[in-house]
Amino acid sequence: MILVADIGNTSITAGVYQGDKLLAHWRIASDKRKSEDEYGVLFLNFMKHSGLHGKLAGAAISSVVLQLTERIKIAIEKYLNVKTLVVNHKTDLGIKIDLDNPEEAGPDRLVNAYAASKLYTQPVIVVDFGTATTFDIVDDNKFVGGMITAGIKIQADALSNLTSRLPNVKIEAPKNAIGKNTIDAMLSGLVRGHSCMIDGMIEACEQELGKKAVVVATGGYSPIISDNLKRPFDVVNPELTLEGLRMIWEACNK
Repeated sequence: MILVADIGNTSITAGVYQGDKLLAHWRIASDKRKSEDEYGVLFLNFMKHSGLHGKLAGAAISSVVLQLTERIKIAIEKYLNVKTLVVNHKTDLGIKIDLDNPEEAGPDRLVNAYAASKLYTQPVIVVDFGTATTFDIVDDNKFVGGMITAGIKIQADALSNLTSRLPNVKIEAPKNAIGKNTIDAMLSGLVRGHSCMIDGMIEACEQELGKKAVVVATGGYSPIISDNLKRPFDVVNPELTLEGLRMIWEACNK
């Protein structure tokens, strides 16, 4: 049984696997003010609440928040008493990182690329809806690169914070392309606009690859976006990053 945690800019998503079965998962805010002890207590309480405390064989984490990486590693090792693998560009993933500067690759993107290379036919494009929306492309067992753009929530917050009359909106599927009021107009622009961007990006990637790719979506807004695409995602796997962390831990601990 292993603990996996993906540390993002907005939230930390964690889960416990037994084999390939996700037994429990939870999400907490990424708070740089919390100490290692505070995070340790949080993880310990989650494990106890799930009835899984004392059963772990190890842990694996990926993190794009440098201030939290070591802090949470220490928290897990101190409070759950297991060795923790921190995934980065130096981890032996069995796929080539075909980038100009491999050290620049976000660990979450590497985990997604690894999982996609093992689970789906290549070439595969992973679209991850986090604080940023990222595209990660794997072809011929190589992570060949991708794209990074502002996430849909960042776009919504920018509209509200940088204008005087536009409100905060809950991200949901727009009724029509042509909004008859401010909220519907914003939702159409945010959701349909993001969907059009994704359609265009996928088309451009496939043109450069010279072949059709399997397109996999992960992250909270996947279902909303998929319904507005010209070409729906081939696969929606909300737990792809956690699954990838599990697979990497198992590969490194054979």
